[in-house]
Amino acid sequence: MSKRLHVGNLSYQTTRQDLATLFERFGEVLDATVITDRESGRSRGFGFVEMDEAAAEKAMAQLDGSQLNGRAVTVTEARAVSRSTR
Repeated sequence: MSKRLHVGNLSYQTTRQDLATLFERFGEVLDATVITDRESGRSRGFGFVEMDEAAAEKAMAQLDGSQLNGRAVTVTEARAVSRSTR
């Protein structure tokens, strides 16, 4: 079973490949996404990474507070969002 992680405080220059590279040392990255603004295309400063549950737990423990592109990133378990509350 996989787990989705929220990665916050990203530099605006961080790419999905940067996220994948950072997380793949803990296991296979199933998906990595940097969320961008619909109109400007600029990063919104956060993203998501999906991994195997055991790898995600290790990555969360090791990477929360670590540096990526000059920023201390936050790594937490992503919460499900109800479509009616968006």
